[in-house]
Amino acid sequence: MKTQYMIRNGYKYALSAFLALTVLTFAGCKKDFEKYNTDNTGIGNGKFQIGLVYPGIQASVFGGEGDYQLNQNLNADCYSGYMMSPNPFRGNINNLNYSLVDGWNQNIFVTSYTNSLFAINSIGKAGTRTTLPDFWAIALILKVEIMNRVTDKFGPIAYSAAGKTLMGTPYDAQQAVYKQFFLELDTAVTNLNTYIKANPAQTPFKQYDLVYGGDYTKWLKFANSLRLRLAMHIVKVDAATAQAQAQKALDPASGGVLTVNADNAGISGGGTHNPLEVITTSWTDIALGAPIETYLVGYKDPRLPVYATPAADTRFAGQYKGIRIGSIVTAKPGYNGYSLLNSKTIITSNSPMMMMTAAEVWFLKAEAALRGWTGAGDAQTNYNTGIQTSLAQWNVANGDYVNDATSLPIAYVDPGNAANNSPAVSTITIKWDGGAANEQKLERIITQKWIAMFPEGQEAWTEYRRTGYPKLFPVVTNNSNGTIDSKIQIRRLAFPQNEYSTNGPEIAKAVQLLNGPDNGGTRLWWDVNKANF
Repeated sequence: MKTQYMIRNGYKYALSAFLALTVLTFAGCKKDFEKYNTDNTGIGNGKFQIGLVYPGIQASVFGGEGDYQLNQNLNADCYSGYMMSPNPFRGNINNLNYSLVDGWNQNIFVTSYTNSLFAINSIGKAGTRTTLPDFWAIALILKVEIMNRVTDKFGPIAYSAAGKTLMGTPYDAQQAVYKQFFLELDTAVTNLNTYIKANPAQTPFKQYDLVYGGDYTKWLKFANSLRLRLAMHIVKVDAATAQAQAQKALDPASGGVLTVNADNAGISGGGTHNPLEVITTSWTDIALGAPIETYLVGYKDPRLPVYATPAADTRFAGQYKGIRIGSIVTAKPGYNGYSLLNSKTIITSNSPMMMMTAAEVWFLKAEAALRGWTGAGDAQTNYNTGIQTSLAQWNVANGDYVNDATSLPIAYVDPGNAANNSPAVSTITIKWDGGAANEQKLERIITQKWIAMFPEGQEAWTEYRRTGYPKLFPVVTNNSNGTIDSKIQIRRLAFPQNEYSTNGPEIAKAVQLLNGPDNGGTRLWWDVNKANF
């Protein structure tokens, strides 16, 4: 891990428009919320001045390698089963064996609020809501995308009141946060539909857009697809709202959802780069996880050589070998010879950082069809299309993969330490089985969805917590002092300690909203301990 947080030249200009917003940590800025949420950025209300802020906000969804490593890579990317670090951080006492590192996890608050939410608030205060409703729609979509990542890590968060109080900032229950997400997406979809109807083919946002080159029809599809994703998150805790929101997303009148790879919502250009490339190759801080190895090898999945490199360790060179989460890794280069993410394909410096893909949406539709929701289509068709769309995304041959009814995930063998070995944890096959029970159909859908979303670990971790799929190896070493159950695995991150010292009364209320202790074993609002059907 490195401590520098680099800003590439390509989007320095975009961040400079709200530099004053990024000098504080969230925990230390409670008393300055009003100061930092007035229009002191000089962005004015012109299209050019407002537009300058957007590249920085888009880049901040994932951030540079330093922020990304702390905000996602050393939590969700590994908790999802995608990755594991060969670096024995803090003497093997860290997030990856459930000894949560407060300093690491506090960074999520710092960057999400100062680099993102406060900048979006500033855009709103500059009058964009009414003078540039199309630009405001993009701001709202980004706001939901960014802050959903925060609430799905912690639970209750400061959202509706962020920036509005001088003394302490109230937290919202996660249910209330999700309700506001849906309302903000309502506004975004209405604004974009209205603009597109009145100004067909115009692209005023083009020069500021790191996602779609100013194409509002694609931003509209992303907004609807994001609504569908969020709706599915809450299906076990509020089935009626989940169905209503999903059907709204799937209504053709809303503007459609992502369906082809040209629709994929990836951040690139403007000087941004894929942080996983540096973390993997230069820092040698991340490697392939054991679960993704055992599924892809067992399935003879053609995406495997695109996703990962063969091991370099001479004991098993040429094989694909991941590392099991919670392993006691030895000092570098001990585990450095295990498989890495492929820096020539999936994580080149210029590879887009994917917020959402069409393949994911097809699997969301497959689950929606399984649940009988209007507009979802046929579950089997959606499932097969999801697989085919993912294969096409990486330019690998489809072959007869979707019809493979025999291949199974394999057992995990760690050549470096047999104590980490485990038998296979799943017997799910690839080919759709129309006669299977809904639970087995769901495992098949989520397992293939998980494979298709690689390497975007945030959503993969959320779906694992929501459904229990794909089945993953439990953590080898659990240093949570009994607060996290190894069988069900980590459910959230604890609130930063700085919140207790600077926002004490409000964080105490936030813990009450959790309905459990502030540790990694407490379930979030949507993470309900009951069957999927």
